[in-house]
Amino acid sequence: MKVLHVYPKSDSLIERHVTLLAEGMRQSAEVKVADNAANFKKLFREMEPDIVHCHGCWQFFIARAASYAIKHEARVVLTPHGQLEPWVIKRQSMQENLSKTLLWQRRTVERAYAVILLGKLEMSNFRKLGWNQRVEEIHNAVITNAITPAEMCTQTFTVYQKVMDSNTLEQLDEDSLHALAIMIKVGIMGDRRWIKNLDIDESHIDWRRLLIYAEHEHISNYVDYGISILGLSTPSLDVSRIAAYFPDHYQQPKPLKEVVGDYEGNETDYLVRIIRQINKQPLLLHLIELTRELYRDNVNDELLIEKLEDKKLLNDAARLMQVLSEQTLLDEGYMPLDPKDDRQTEHIRRILTNHLKI
Repeated sequence: MKVLHVYPKSDSLIERHVTLLAEGMRQSAEVKVADNAANFKKLFREMEPDIVHCHGCWQFFIARAASYAIKHEARVVLTPHGQLEPWVIKRQSMQENLSKTLLWQRRTVERAYAVILLGKLEMSNFRKLGWNQRVEEIHNAVITNAITPAEMCTQTFTVYQKVMDSNTLEQLDEDSLHALAIMIKVGIMGDRRWIKNLDIDESHIDWRRLLIYAEHEHISNYVDYGISILGLSTPSLDVSRIAAYFPDHYQQPKPLKEVVGDYEGNETDYLVRIIRQINKQPLLLHLIELTRELYRDNVNDELLIEKLEDKKLLNDAARLMQVLSEQTLLDEGYMPLDPKDDRQTEHIRRILTNHLKI
């Protein structure tokens, strides 16, 4: 893990705090520190950090550093160091254009993967702002004996790991994504012969991130079954116990039968209900379940197309066929209609990609 701290050099207390963190984590992470914009960009380009830890709130270059980090695919952790306390905001309002300052401040806070507060009072006041719900309380060893520097570093590193274990889809490489699609296909079909022309290189799979992603999308049963059939060796990892951050309105996907109702003997009606639901909210779990239904022997393609046309879902279904061919490797012979790849199809891809995005 690579961490770049950025802080205002004018604040000695923050500087001491950053120094403790940097020195205490050198055995577990590559750590660099920057106290101005030019040095920050230079170090960022050199080390390509996983995490940029921003300290303080009222210096514009801190907000610029956060934006730069996000633009270049690093994740931001923010420690305000008490600078968003109500009395501090009130004092600042007497010195500058507060509304403009708070606009970029709030944007920085909202985009942070996690906000670390240094005490219960700061935590309470920060929650009232409502700018970010992903908060952690870690006392500052510089100003209190309630925590040792080692404990502060350990707790902060735990936050970093939690950040890196969030939205792992964003971090999966092409080899791992390819392997995931194969695992899903085999998990659906229960037979490796369905992917006889596709290969997996186990040595190139990012297992931790792949398995965490499967857990967060609630598809672990399909992925685990596929892994078992393929005879792949996975690390011993209880992903259900790995902490992560989620978007504010995230809810773990539910099986389709809990959303659209149970299958009641009418396959065509059930498929129409599924397609309508996925059209409203595309989720990987539901794409997998739709794929499973399309492989059933009792699917009447002509009747399904007629029903989809009647419900004005024909184009939506065609776009889903394209997405299924990519996500679950649905074979063309089991598609009731030709796939369609257009702007709306790309919109579905973006929704799937951003489901866990902070």
